[in-house]
Amino acid sequence: MSAPAGTLTDLIRTIETSPIVDRDTTAQALAFVRDGVLTGEGPTAAGRVHFSRSLDTGDADWCARILTAAALDHQPVSRAEAEALFQINDAATERMDDGRFDDLFAKAIVHHAASSSGLPVPPRAVALSPETAIESWAPTKAIGVNIEVLEWIAAQMRGKRRHNRLLMSLVATLIGAATTLPLAHSLPGLLDLGM
Repeated sequence: MSAPAGTLTDLIRTIETSPIVDRDTTAQALAFVRDGVLTGEGPTAAGRVHFSRSLDTGDADWCARILTAAALDHQPVSRAEAEALFQINDAATERMDDGRFDDLFAKAIVHHAASSSGLPVPPRAVALSPETAIESWAPTKAIGVNIEVLEWIAAQMRGKRRHNRLLMSLVATLIGAATTLPLAHSLPGLLDLGM
């Protein structure tokens, strides 16, 4: 993902006040969070002590604020947003957020995978809420799950030092179920996620 266009203030204003928001705008705002995690500086780290390569509750709050804006509620998490979240996850070698980002990250990626497969997903305010258990809405069977999306997620996770156990468990379940389908031949190497 390239450097964010515009200022974070402009992007947040658009995300929080516009009746219609382009999900690329939210991906751009998430890029500011990624940059703040990487450097420990910038608008998302302003006003607090923030070390480079660390993710704290402030960063998790920024991600939640961006992803759950009212105008986005009935839009599924996009590939660009999911990519930005993977980049934030990769950038953060240190976590000080009590698991808040990991919860949001897993839910957003599964929301993207399910919606990209044409499966029903709840509104973002429900699906991404810390009070909602992902098991209450995430697909648990591979029937109808787009194999390309599973391959993309597995490729994003492969070879990474830090793994989101909840996301890995859900993806492994879906991949395991998918291997019983006729499309199983298209999944070589997918199960090698480095668990």
